[in-house]
Amino acid sequence: MKKHTQLMLEILGVLAGTLAYAFGISVFVGPAGLITGGITGLGLLVERLSGFSMSTFVLIVNTGLFILGFFVLGKRFAATTALSTFLLPVALEMFDRFWPAHLLTQDPMLSAIFGGLSIGVSIGVTMRVGASTGGLDIPALILNKFFRIPVAPTLYFLDMIILLTQALHASWEQILYGVLLVILYTLTLNRMLTMGKRMIELKIISEKVDDIRKAILSQVDRGGTLLKSRTGYRLQDTEVLLSVISTRELNRTEKLIHQIDPHAFIIIDQVTEVSGRGFTMKKQYLKDESPEKQPD
Repeated sequence: MKKHTQLMLEILGVLAGTLAYAFGISVFVGPAGLITGGITGLGLLVERLSGFSMSTFVLIVNTGLFILGFFVLGKRFAATTALSTFLLPVALEMFDRFWPAHLLTQDPMLSAIFGGLSIGVSIGVTMRVGASTGGLDIPALILNKFFRIPVAPTLYFLDMIILLTQALHASWEQILYGVLLVILYTLTLNRMLTMGKRMIELKIISEKVDDIRKAILSQVDRGGTLLKSRTGYRLQDTEVLLSVISTRELNRTEKLIHQIDPHAFIIIDQVTEVSGRGFTMKKQYLKDESPEKQPD
């Protein structure tokens, strides 16, 4: 049952992500003449230069890359990319046919902003459910498999070539809007991938560190780790309490610490992701094993 639920979530995520991507390209990027990366960016260039349908071009290239990925990377990879690979051209054609160009805006700045947000959200949603977007991911993964070339630099390199190719046939204004588009969808994608995972790391140095540890355990319901340390001025052995809490717990935890020790030294860091007991795993509470609680 759990596997079926996970599969349904993946399918819905790919559907939502692909539709959002097609919407951003067809409604904002294409009509405004902006440049962008990926197979879609190459398709936009071909359409502007020759009039050949972008959606048809994307279908042909994505199909070829999908077949290559199927034979080189295996069936499991093909299963996770099939839906996205073949749904994107259909969604692009659907929006091109039934959504009038410039219906929402004719302002290139607004097109760059909302196009970037749409693309960033779409790729983020697809990746969050563990699926691949296909396209340029496939040659990057193949190069990684045979030559151990990292995937991310390969994708950036291929995207850069496509962007430069489009820039040769675009005005400076289109290029600048295109750069803004790429920056926005990159920032949005990064935010989507870390959304809901960011936590706060606390390092607490105090003469009452054990009282603070007990208070965080009992009142905030968060664990902690005591790290052996030594002061830099007096060279005294001491302990540092390391704890990870959610952002909404920060204010309450700070007040709690300062109530116990107003002079406590607190270091606050934002961490991208935390995994383990109490975060990605269910909390586990141990029974009191102190001697007075043991049976006779």
